[in-house]
Amino acid sequence: MSDVTSSKRKRRVWVLKKLIVASLLAAILIPTTVSIYLGVRVSSLKEQVKALENEAAQLETAVAEMQAKAARDAEPEILTEEDGIRAWEEQAEKSEEPRPAAPSTIRKVYLTFDDGPSIYTDEILDILKEYDVKATFFVVGKGKEPYEEACRRIVEEGHTLGMHSYSHVYQEIYASREAFIWDVNILQDYLYKVTGVHPEIYRFPGGSSNRVSTVDMQELKDYLNEIGIVWYDWNISSGDATGHPGYEQIVKNCTSDLENYGEAVILLHDAADKKTTVQALPKIIETILEMEDTVIVPITDETVPVQHGKTKS
Repeated sequence: MSDVTSSKRKRRVWVLKKLIVASLLAAILIPTTVSIYLGVRVSSLKEQVKALENEAAQLETAVAEMQAKAARDAEPEILTEEDGIRAWEEQAEKSEEPRPAAPSTIRKVYLTFDDGPSIYTDEILDILKEYDVKATFFVVGKGKEPYEEACRRIVEEGHTLGMHSYSHVYQEIYASREAFIWDVNILQDYLYKVTGVHPEIYRFPGGSSNRVSTVDMQELKDYLNEIGIVWYDWNISSGDATGHPGYEQIVKNCTSDLENYGEAVILLHDAADKKTTVQALPKIIETILEMEDTVIVPITDETVPVQHGKTKS
């Protein structure tokens, strides 16, 4: 082989090696460069996404605050039983009507329990049975299926069964006259199915002086009058609706003012968070029974209704 041929072959090998090395470098550098570029772009995009997420969160918070404010502005002034009690208390404090002295006849005291039946209804009934006194229960229907036996026991043991709305959801009950009528009718039908009794007495959630109703409360009162249902408020409050007063305070609230009434309708609550009320009940009963010319009785057809806005009995 000539030197020229050998030289050409070596040159071709050298060129081929350069091409191979260049290809390898390109195969390494190009993906690396692209990766670096993409990494920078991804990082930049992540920062942009994070910034957009922060803006979205701020907008979401602002919208939520605006919705909450709108809801508060549209929300009725009173939404709870506690506020209903406060409305009555404020009304009573502002009233300039003199409180009548108790008549010389027998004083009648009505123990009335709202919101039941509950986990404490049987215990309340046991206490009433022990002292041989009768009470009045203004009950709720919706969600009370586990306590249907308690409703039957109320009737079987001679207590008075009254209505306190089916759902006890203010916004539903007081949304319109039609909504109120539906609630009353479904509760009355439900209680008849459970107990065989058509209750004929009613207590408005929050009382008849509540300010949550979107319709005139007088329209609702007129409806009950039209169908022969008597509605009752109260003239003594145990205070157990407006927080969780202690045992002694509940007893005091129920008994300290009794001498000023010929007929005293005491508001108590039968609910899962009213254990203190149950604990105070024996002392309340004992204190009342120790009073002269005083009896504890259930509401009957002969009971004179205590209704807010009228002269106290």
